[in-house]
Amino acid sequence: MKKLIERFSDLVKGSISGFDRIVFKGYILPLMAAKGAMSFCLTKGILNKDYKKWMLEQTSRLVQTVDQYAKEACGKGIVHIPTWRIRKEQLAHERQQAEQIENGLIGVWSCLESGASYRACYCEKTGHARLQNYQTRCKHLYFYFDHNDFGFMNIRLQTWFPYHIQICLNGRQWLRRSLAQEGVDFLAKGNKFLRISDCQKAQRLLDKQLDVRFAKALDGFVPIVFPMMSETLSPGLSYYWTMWQSEWASDLIFDSPRDLDSIMDSLLRHAHMTGTSARVLRYLDRPLTIADKPFARSKDEVSTRLTDFNDGIRLRHWVDNNSVKVYNEQNVLRVETTINNPGKFRVFRRKQGQSSDEPKSRLPLRKGVMDIGLRAIISREVNERFMNDLSMLRDESPARKLIDEITCRPTQNGRQFRALDPTGKDRELLQSIGSPEFRISGLTNKMLHQKLSDARFASGRTGKQLSAKISRSLQLLRAHGIIRKLPKQNRYQLTIKGMKLTNILNAFLAASTEKLMEIAA
Repeated sequence: MKKLIERFSDLVKGSISGFDRIVFKGYILPLMAAKGAMSFCLTKGILNKDYKKWMLEQTSRLVQTVDQYAKEACGKGIVHIPTWRIRKEQLAHERQQAEQIENGLIGVWSCLESGASYRACYCEKTGHARLQNYQTRCKHLYFYFDHNDFGFMNIRLQTWFPYHIQICLNGRQWLRRSLAQEGVDFLAKGNKFLRISDCQKAQRLLDKQLDVRFAKALDGFVPIVFPMMSETLSPGLSYYWTMWQSEWASDLIFDSPRDLDSIMDSLLRHAHMTGTSARVLRYLDRPLTIADKPFARSKDEVSTRLTDFNDGIRLRHWVDNNSVKVYNEQNVLRVETTINNPGKFRVFRRKQGQSSDEPKSRLPLRKGVMDIGLRAIISREVNERFMNDLSMLRDESPARKLIDEITCRPTQNGRQFRALDPTGKDRELLQSIGSPEFRISGLTNKMLHQKLSDARFASGRTGKQLSAKISRSLQLLRAHGIIRKLPKQNRYQLTIKGMKLTNILNAFLAASTEKLMEIAA
């Protein structure tokens, strides 16, 4: 993000980065399987054959209780919607605007929608009814609030057993409330900030959102929307919370829409032309072979869409239900990572129940709220990789400046290192580290060993000697700021300086003599 801001420093007036839309789902784990549901019915003295009658009675009581709550809180009871195609959020915004509701409950709407529940079926083996999972259509309640802390939000509650719940927050709505409480002046439209008087403070408030104990905060909404939970279910049961979907948005706020429009066409063209399948897979941290191709058994599907979006244009790359996109709206340029399938990303964490004294290992990212901090890091990194490529658009800084830097002898921790020779003995090394396969997941000694084993770089050396030479070369590249070491790993990643250098080198080597003479003239 920093590099993209520097690229358009004369146009960008501020920037913020943090969660946008975040959707949580709550499940009562003991009731998620038919065996657990039957055990619950047994403890409550409910026969399996009488389950549906009991469940419908509880649903009726729940709807009546919520209807009474809605009348007391906002003056209107539950409003039924005939089809799920009607946008409940738009209805809530219209009511809020018409009735000038500043905080609290805006309204409750109901709709028949698909949901998972149980039904009693005769079992020939046991000779009596047993509960089975099935998909059905049942009433769902939608609660819309303008919360004192979280701003505009909604909660969806399934009125049939086992009472799944969904809570949708928005980090930007949350930020609006925080800025207002801190007395920071701003201008916003929807979930975009067109102007913020203090972007640094706004960023601190966004970062502070990650410190919230989400499980406790989400539990606080349950008594409001499901007041009879302890009576209907057992007092010891509680919801297990997962982050079902997250959007991490990095916004660059330009001075005016005209300033942004002046670069948007070129920016989108650059993003589309450079958004090759391999590069998109690397943006979203998917593995590739040394030949920069998906593995034979890989089922990753890459798709790119370029569409109109509000008053701007949006380019979006999809892989495995996860995506990264860039679009403009008024004077805001937004890069956004959406994660629906976190298991495709690997992070360093401990296993469930593992002691804090044991070392972490590289495992799939989980949906549980305990991994929200790791999800934020992953999302931020995806945005950074995408924006770093965008920052390469029309870079007019002279290559001479960068070449002058790397051909000097740097000093690190009192030790002096030799200068680089980009067109001589270091050419093969620099071309190798600039390969697209290393751009996202990084590179290791072993990867470079495979890449350089047939090159002149390795001539006359045994496997151990080549590994030792690569280790010394990696240390040299780190001293020049071309690569950086990833924390707690023997893995390295190109820096912005490294990306620029390898791009310059590749362009120089690919250019014809005639073309270079034209540039020099």
